[in-house]
Amino acid sequence: MELPDRENAFETICNIIAEFAPCMNDYLYAYDIPHDTYYITELAMQRFMLPSNVFHDVNTTLGLFVYPDDLTALIEDLNQVTAGEKSEHNLEYRWIGRDGYPIWINCRGRLLRDNDGTPFLMIGCINEIGKQQKADNISGLLGESSFQEHLRQAAASLSDIMLLRIGIDDFKIINERFGIQYGNFVLREVAESIRKTLKPGQFVYRIVSDEFMILDLAGADYTGMNLLYHKIRSGVDEIVASQNYKAIYTISAGLIHMKDADFRVQKNYNETMKLSEFALTEAKNRGKNQLYFFQPEDYTSFLCRRYIRSCLRQALSENYKGFELYFQPIILANGESLYAAETLLRFHTPSGESISPLEFIPILEESGLIIPVGKWIIHNSLSMCKRVRQVYPDFQISINLSYIQLLKTSIYEDILEALAEAELPPSCLIVELTESGHLEDSAAVQSVWQKLKNIGVNVALDDFGTGYSNLINIGNLRPNIVKIDRSFTVKALKNEYEFELLIHIIRMVHSIGLNLVVEGIETLEELQRITKLNPDFIQGFYYSMPCPLNIFLQKYNI
Repeated sequence: MELPDRENAFETICNIIAEFAPCMNDYLYAYDIPHDTYYITELAMQRFMLPSNVFHDVNTTLGLFVYPDDLTALIEDLNQVTAGEKSEHNLEYRWIGRDGYPIWINCRGRLLRDNDGTPFLMIGCINEIGKQQKADNISGLLGESSFQEHLRQAAASLSDIMLLRIGIDDFKIINERFGIQYGNFVLREVAESIRKTLKPGQFVYRIVSDEFMILDLAGADYTGMNLLYHKIRSGVDEIVASQNYKAIYTISAGLIHMKDADFRVQKNYNETMKLSEFALTEAKNRGKNQLYFFQPEDYTSFLCRRYIRSCLRQALSENYKGFELYFQPIILANGESLYAAETLLRFHTPSGESISPLEFIPILEESGLIIPVGKWIIHNSLSMCKRVRQVYPDFQISINLSYIQLLKTSIYEDILEALAEAELPPSCLIVELTESGHLEDSAAVQSVWQKLKNIGVNVALDDFGTGYSNLINIGNLRPNIVKIDRSFTVKALKNEYEFELLIHIIRMVHSIGLNLVVEGIETLEELQRITKLNPDFIQGFYYSMPCPLNIFLQKYNI
């Protein structure tokens, strides 16, 4: 393409671009090659780290806002165009946004030459290739960027807005089992089911994948939104039935009333989306096919768990900094001498805050972090045992094993390795099984248990008396030791019926050749009553609270 009026071409093109710019979401530009001057629509200034919408010394200035890894390839391509070696520029790369993060763009340009073929101008368009679509052709609904804009426009009355985020349960399975086309059919049908239930002032958008957002500006209350959800759910049930139950699926939803969100969330779109995602996830975590009403205290608890998980990960990356082992003695009932100690895990955040094991241990298990932490506990507990056995040669150390460790790790090999490293016999170790109700029918666990017993490791059934499965577990797992839980001990000390029950349990345990530990003894009176029942071992605050290693060693003159 040729433009005879070379001197005025750049100014003319810039004026035309400025006229068109308000009508476009993309960014138009012009590059005056002889004068090394670049012009781009002013809208780009709001999005990218541009020094100005008009700048000179183009190759150098590009370095201010082009992502560093992409700069060389860009300049090489531009140099070929400006030298006249090629007539088109078409490149996908990244510019840096105002927030400092890279944004993918597609930059296309067309070279203009004067009458003698000399390049003098490049004009083109830049569009964001990673930008969310304004509309979705599968569901026929507007997309997230449209929802964001609608929400922004409604900001003045934000506290009166309700958001209902809906997700199709197990949608991935539908795609895997029946294919993408059927998955798209489900999306269209669910979208239509939602759309036809809406009232004036209610709007629906497809947010991502199988999730939809209803924006209510009609002043609905919780009752009204609950009714809306159930209407949509009934519509989905009808879709499933109409397809002769080819795929059975349900929907979950999380509901937010913006008056329940704090002011930061109300003024921050990303935080609003996080909050709505939390509400939907809660609905799914609570069993799916239901509506969850957002509660600020639930979100606070979620943030707390997330913070603890972050601290736990940090502790592992810093060589277990923040973790500490405490030890509580287990005393021979006959003679009151030290027999063993139970290892108990403690944790402090980087700021020094002590976190309860009831909080952090479930997070360790959910996240899988219990696996490396469990190994750390085994090695350090056996190291402590070796030290104590220099004074108490028959001393044993007891460690708790989680069902996660038993099912997902080579715990038998880990224990063998740790025993060899500490140069200790297997008989020095007691392993306590927690949450035994998960394992009563597990052949894998019984196999590990038998292996440990075969080499001489003592196996203890923990928390006896807290669930109905314990008698079954005595038969299935065949432990060496049974530990009576503190809660059962307390009931037995306060109630004659429970006390008689405890007597019979101790007799039964002894009759099949097992040893018994009574936990939770705190006073001399409790000790005197319990010892009359002839337990083998006593554990409780009466002898010692769980304590750090140095205090434990001082207490027993080690």
